Amino acid sequence: MNKGRMTYFEKDDILHLAISDESETGSVEVSPDITAEMNAAGELIGIEILNASRFLRDTVLDSVQARMLELAEAKLP
Repeated sequence: MNKGRMTYFEKDDILHLAISDESETGSVEVSPDITAEMNAAGELIGIEILNASRFLRDTVLDSVQARMLELAEAKLP
């Protein structure tokens, strides 16, 4: 496996995460705005995220808010 890399295309707000330098031979939309890219063997080689800034903002906020709630509940008697 090659070293992964991340590329952000600001104009289009697309984040591309490359796991491998292999050629993409197929893709699967795993959720709205997220596509998994695969090689000929059907192995994951990359991920493309559309509307990346919104996706990352929402994901980080959800994660932080959930963790803060866990911490607050852990402090209760």
